[in-house]
This record gives sequence, structure tokens and C-alpha cells, in this order.
Amino acid sequence: MSKRLGVTVSRQIMDSQKLHPEATGELSGLLNELIVAGKIISAEVNMAGLADILGQSGKVNIQGETVQKLDDFANATIKRRMEQCGYICVMASEEEEEIIPVLDGYEGKYTLAFDPLDGSSNIDVNVSIGTIFSVHRKLSDGVKGTEADLLQKGSLQVAAGYIIYGSSTMLVYTTGEGVHGFTLDPSVGEFFLSHPDIRIPAHSKYYSVNEAYTNYWFDSTRKYVDYLKEIDSETGRPYSLRYIGSLVADFHRNLITGGIFLYPRDRKNTTKPEGKLRLLYEAAPMALLVKEAGGVAITDDGRDILEIVPESLHQRVPLIIGSREDVETAKKFYLS
Repeated sequence: MSKRLGVTVSRQIMDSQKLHPEATGELSGLLNELIVAGKIISAEVNMAGLADILGQSGKVNIQGETVQKLDDFANATIKRRMEQCGYICVMASEEEEEIIPVLDGYEGKYTLAFDPLDGSSNIDVNVSIGTIFSVHRKLSDGVKGTEADLLQKGSLQVAAGYIIYGSSTMLVYTTGEGVHGFTLDPSVGEFFLSHPDIRIPAHSKYYSVNEAYTNYWFDSTRKYVDYLKEIDSETGRPYSLRYIGSLVADFHRNLITGGIFLYPRDRKNTTKPEGKLRLLYEAAPMALLVKEAGGVAITDDGRDILEIVPESLHQRVPLIIGSREDVETAKKFYLS
């Protein structure tokens, strides 16, 4: 049967809402607005080579990273779409230092943290990139949202997901009731359910890590990766390395096929001793997704990513995420 005759993401969101008689429809509306932003970004990504939007913008973001033109476009698109949607009270972007207020009169009861274009350093070479998002309920009194509303632990997220722009554009999201994947049919401009109830295999034979940093790794990481390279007595082969260098792309592959992704602390990043990936925009939303799919996400000292309370908008954390049995094995090396 053609996917066009299948379940659309709008229908899936509505059906999920009906399971909760107390639901007001605001979260559904928020997700639908985000999806529209994703479609706009997807169209621009697909036309990037023809629309003079490849390359650097000349700006440097709060992370000290060079901003790509598509970064700028994606960030502006999400801000414009969401600032007057009426469902959120405040936003935070991986690209901006301060919180992003919504327009007066359009305040809602949710917060939105997002990485507008993860993996943007790969844009010019046509590697898969993506948008990551995280949604929490507003906690503070008053109409306007505050930074404190955004600084909530990952386990309190009411929704999280990503849109990956690759050989096809896919939306993968959770509202705490499983993980579902939708593929965009560009001929009709609609996301159709293609990967219902995604479950990450409990064990895999794939690992994702940047081995260029081997000389900077702490002993725990080195010993674990050496273990992965040993010949398995059952399969007669070691784990296979699969590393793209785009978190969305690496995570998506592992979510579907099974695998473990590592971005631990290392001796090289003395200016970023806490790790490289951002808690709010990358680690926490991916951690909720992997948990709902049956996997695990921890730091390299064994902490549950979802239970870390952020202290700042751009807090960084080490991340070990993926198949449950593989992460549990890695944890033994890090805690030994």
C-alpha cells in the first residue's frame, strides 16, 4: 500500500491526543507548527547548492563555532514560526546566548529548546544533518516564560525529537508513548508513518566514536574501545565502526540498527572539561528518545542523562547513548 494512503503525522498526533481526555490540544498544535518549520528547512536544505546558501555566514555563535548560512536560515525559520504560534512561553536555541521571548499576546504553557541544524559543519559535503527539539511544561508564575522554565531535567520533557535531512527527510519523535518515525513525501508535502513504534535492539555490533581523539582519551574510554575491537567468540569478528560526525545521523542509524554512540570527556578539551555536546539541545532530547525506544543514555561517570538538572542554557555533558546492553557494558568500564 502506498504511504500516501497511510497514517500522516497530523493524524498520529491527533489520535495520541484523544487518548488523553484532559488534553487541550496545545501540545498537538506546537508539534504541528514545528513540523511546518521542518518542511521549510527541508526544502531549503534540498536546494542549498542552487540557492547560494552553502558556506559560512561570517558569524560565530555562543559556542565559539562558525555559523553556516543554513544554520542562520534554520534558526530564523523556527523562531519566526514559533514566536507567535501561541503554544510556548519562551525558547532557547543552541545558536543564541540568551533566552528567546515570544511575541506579546502569544504566550503559551510550554517551552522549546532546539538545535536548528545539528551537524552543520557537514552541510557543504552533503552529509545528513538535522533539527533537534525538546519541549517542557512552563513552571513559573506569570505570563512570560523565564530561563528557569527551560532549565528542567530531561525526564520532565513532554516531547522530544528530531528531523533528519538526508536521502529522505524523516521526523522521529516521542511524547512519552513510544517512538515513531515519519518520512516526508515531497510530492504532497506530508509526513507519513514509516517506522511505527521504533525499538532499538538491546545489543548490537556497531559503535560510533571519533577515534581521531584516541591519544587524548582517558584510560576508561581507550579500554572500552579496545574491548569493542576484540574478536567476538560467537560472531568471529569485532564490533564495526560507523561514525559520520553528525549526532543526528549517527544516533538515527543506531536507533534503527542498534549501536552505541560515545562522545566522552578527553584531555584535549581543557577549555570544555565537562564534554562537548549540549545537554538541553542534544543530549536530553536524544536520551528521552532512546529511553522510549528501549535504550539507555548516560554520562561517562555513569549518571543518567535524563536526571541531570541543567545549570545553564549551554551546559555541556559527555554522552554515551544507544543499545541497552552495550551501554551497560560501557558503564562497567567507566566505573571500574
